[in-house]
Amino acid sequence: MQAAVIVFPGSNCDRDVAVCLEAATGTPPLMAWHGDASLPDCDLIVLPGGFSYGDYLRCGSMAANSPIMREVVAQAHKGAAVLGICNGFQILTECGLLPGVLMQNTGLNFVCRDTRLTVSNAQNAFTHLYQQDEEIIIPVAHNEGNYFADESTLASLQEHQQIAFTYGAGDNPNGASLDIAGITDKSGKILGMMPHPERRAEAALGGEDGKRLFTGIVESLA
Repeated sequence: MQAAVIVFPGSNCDRDVAVCLEAATGTPPLMAWHGDASLPDCDLIVLPGGFSYGDYLRCGSMAANSPIMREVVAQAHKGAAVLGICNGFQILTECGLLPGVLMQNTGLNFVCRDTRLTVSNAQNAFTHLYQQDEEIIIPVAHNEGNYFADESTLASLQEHQQIAFTYGAGDNPNGASLDIAGITDKSGKILGMMPHPERRAEAALGGEDGKRLFTGIVESLA
């Protein structure tokens, strides 16, 4: 299986994600630079967390227009799985692979802590190793994680079971609509989430709740 991690100026979780992917696949992923205009055919592409291009203009907006993203979008349309974590989620909304937008946290502050998540859909390619409505612990670290979409889009996400993760009751760190922490496209093969599963993927990090996400998508693509 060929996996790739896209590295932007300002990415700071790319190596963490690469460790998780190598543990799940047994092979180091391709590390692709934002300025590359081509990308080998991939089964899984990950857009990691960080502060691409310093978050200038809007979080993810400059990264969404980088040369490599044209190839990422093209491969996604051909069926490649795509995972966007934190800044990667912001990039996925900016490039149109996922609906909605990530706005500034309602508290107007950077939030960095563990959060309780509910697995709202345990039947897609990424989440099938979790139980439906299972509560897991995954850290967040962001200033713009407030997911917003218009009412019709939110209704469509609910109707098509595209809400993958929600923040636990009373634990929404950013004011996101419907407590949304992560969504997929209608195929379930493109996932964007604000929490960082790679930061809770081994016992030394405090738990392994994030590990099942990486193992799950690799098993789905095998």
